[in-house]
Amino acid sequence: MEGVASETRSAAVDGLKHAICLRETGETFLCSGSETLLQGMARIGRKCIPAGCLNGGCGVCKVAIRTGEVRKLGAMSRAHVSESEEGKGIVLACRVAPAGPVELEVIGKLKKIVASTPWGSITSCVPSGATGPDGQSDEVGK
Repeated sequence: MEGVASETRSAAVDGLKHAICLRETGETFLCSGSETLLQGMARIGRKCIPAGCLNGGCGVCKVAIRTGEVRKLGAMSRAHVSESEEGKGIVLACRVAPAGPVELEVIGKLKKIVASTPWGSITSCVPSGATGPDGQSDEVGK
């Protein structure tokens, strides 16, 4: 079964590196079974999955597991991923580790404030890695 695994893996299995492929770009990186998908990506300096708070609270790193299986390393915020979505393989990349090779699709998007008004902020959803008119990256932490 593909999606989210509920069983606990041994430390020996967790140390294995698994190929993680992004469906949109075909880009692949290796990720240990003992680190989150987001940590594995960041460890090698990639920015293919949007990142926000890094602890499951913002929902920016939401991905759909298309093939393969992951296991939860922490609580999944129900404000961002419903039980139904999780059952379909939709997870937060900062809360899951690969249990083998995984192909995923990025669902989360970064929100960039483009204007502030007396009535609130106007935001624009920008895919990870996109650049603005000034040529600057819209990545968090840049």
